[in-house]
Amino acid sequence: MPITIPAKVKVEVKGQKVHVEGPKGKLDWQLPARTTVKVDNGQVLVSREGDDAQAKALHGLSRALVQNMVTGVSEGFVKKLEIQGVGFKAAVQGKTVTMNLGYSHPINYSIPDQVKVTVEENTKLTIEGPDAQKVGQVAAELRGFYPPEPYKGKGVRYSDERVERKEGKTVQ
Repeated sequence: MPITIPAKVKVEVKGQKVHVEGPKGKLDWQLPARTTVKVDNGQVLVSREGDDAQAKALHGLSRALVQNMVTGVSEGFVKKLEIQGVGFKAAVQGKTVTMNLGYSHPINYSIPDQVKVTVEENTKLTIEGPDAQKVGQVAAELRGFYPPEPYKGKGVRYSDERVERKEGKTVQ
């Protein structure tokens, strides 16, 4: 299935290396063995050598990753997190996210390159960037500092995440 290249996006293939550049950033990726990429007529075609299971798996992986690279540099990827709990808050200072999550110390997390984190209302975090893997990794690591707990619902959660609530112990 061909990948259409939007306007303002440039795709270059040098040997087994794919370089994609667009308004949101630049991404590079090394193709796995047994896959090749061609660019023609504003489309990217990913093809494979062989017809066994491993070649098919690498072909699908390569196509999906190149598609994500093209989407990332043209539109970008976004993950949204929400912090719930009394006194829980976050702030961004330069390339560091500082989170107060009820521990005895604030949690400082350094933001990797090509990823932008913004905070609204002290409790809503937006993570943006061209690399889908990095955006998801940053969101998962920030959530991992205090995942939502099922009894009171406190913690860091994805904005579309639904936390299954449990009933607490009853005293007889």
